[in-house]
Amino acid sequence: MTTLTELIILHYTKTGDSAAVIHTLSREFGRRSFYVRGAGKKSYMTLFQPMNILECEVTENRKSSLAAAGKPVLQYPLLGIRNSFYKNTMTMFMSEVLFRTVREGADEPGLYDWCRNSILLLDAMESDYSNFHIWFLLEFAVKLGFMPSAESLAPFAGEYAQLAECFLEEPFSQAMLIPMNGKTRSGLAEAILEYIGYHTESVVNVKSVKVLHEILGQTVGYTDVKK
Repeated sequence: MTTLTELIILHYTKTGDSAAVIHTLSREFGRRSFYVRGAGKKSYMTLFQPMNILECEVTENRKSSLAAAGKPVLQYPLLGIRNSFYKNTMTMFMSEVLFRTVREGADEPGLYDWCRNSILLLDAMESDYSNFHIWFLLEFAVKLGFMPSAESLAPFAGEYAQLAECFLEEPFSQAMLIPMNGKTRSGLAEAILEYIGYHTESVVNVKSVKVLHEILGQTVGYTDVKK
């Protein structure tokens, strides 16, 4: 049985010179991994960048629990992300959070559509997006059903508790303007990750968080640095 479906790429694992396993999120299958042939092609490597949205033909295999995904087509070029070093790093962080938090086989209602809309929103933003990943983490917790509040975040946020409360109270546009340096963003993001890990009963060890905040700590006026 073959199903045409839209997939968000979270991660991929090479299994040979011409094959890979892509770890994805979709509306039909939730969090699921698929086997891809011909993945050694350079064009495929471009397609499998973090948070890319692809359309694929998914074919179930009765002899294996791992279905195959073929004929991948990029649904959106995401030029606003791919032409930005900062946004690219942010999508690496976002995809790693999803990859390490959402378990294989999980199907959280509404998670795919929210994630898809978040990617397109980040892609469209021209400035004031340095706080986007903080908003993303808090909204992700909501989508998982945890409903973060100032009180529930306080044990994890510590000195960043007041900032966390500001993010919860302010509308999106104002939350993007909350002034923070790289160190503060890093501390708040790690606090929210600890909160999510506590509620998912897992350790959310996101390696890209330090890289992200080293880079965002260098931004000027919360926009991309133009050279």
